[in-house]
Amino acid sequence: MTNDIRRVAVIGTGLIGSAWATLFLARGLEVVAVDPRENAGDTLRETVSRMSEALAEAGLLDESRRPDPSAITVAEAPGPALAGCGLVQENAPERIELKRELLSAVERHVSSDAILATSTTALRVTDIQTGCTRPERVVAGHPLNPPHLVPLVEVSGGELTDPEVVDRAMAFYAAIGKEPVRLNRDIEGHIAGRLSAALWREAVHLVDQGVASVEDIDRAVVHGPGLRWAAVGPHLTYHLGGGSGGMAAYLDHLGESQEKRWKSLGTPTLNGELKGRLAEGTEREAAGRSVADLEADRDAAIARTLKAMRS
Repeated sequence: MTNDIRRVAVIGTGLIGSAWATLFLARGLEVVAVDPRENAGDTLRETVSRMSEALAEAGLLDESRRPDPSAITVAEAPGPALAGCGLVQENAPERIELKRELLSAVERHVSSDAILATSTTALRVTDIQTGCTRPERVVAGHPLNPPHLVPLVEVSGGELTDPEVVDRAMAFYAAIGKEPVRLNRDIEGHIAGRLSAALWREAVHLVDQGVASVEDIDRAVVHGPGLRWAAVGPHLTYHLGGGSGGMAAYLDHLGESQEKRWKSLGTPTLNGELKGRLAEGTEREAAGRSVADLEADRDAAIARTLKAMRS
């Protein structure tokens, strides 16, 4: 690591918090976990062991520094155990008052230069940081599920955040092997969440209009644009679609047809009938596999993809 942060805290040890803890341990950091639930420490250590195997499968684990779940310090509430933590990764449920209270409690036990990062999916940093005595050090460090495997982390500050703190957060995430992207302003849903929501909205619209089944729509994404997106993003995709003339040529020749498609995109309403069709379709696609089995299959596929991309 090129960053000077050696001790970190994970607040909340559900799926996201456990994944952060796994990754932090795998990068040789000291980890303090805070969770008030009974047996939270035992559950966390079991999850870290399982997630470490997925890291190894993806080639993202130095076997000489395999995560040791027993090394995690676990506390029921923010307190003296947080001393020395250079970054705090908060992963509490998406309730604004809860996040405000937690970060306010956390900052009483960390140094003045510690970064307070929230994994919030949809809330704005501007709304979260108002409960802090030093709101300038609060940032969003939003991962994409599963965080221990997917490299992306979206970093943004709020209206009161010091830009230098955002710089430090970007450097920290890069140093532990993530692919941080910086948002120039605070927005609900960040980048990936909004893009994912836009794609799913149209996927739901296609189901609603009877264009195709849930299963075939998913197959169309996985075996079509999903493969391209693993290599290039949406802008470069259309840049390549313009041939030697690139994006400018694409926009000149096909921009009008793109606008026509945009105008035809749907805005479905999730009524009872449509919810039922979506649930039934995904159950057929799951073909009897449990959520745990599907997660394991997904993580193994992501691991193989990452390994291939790294080579």
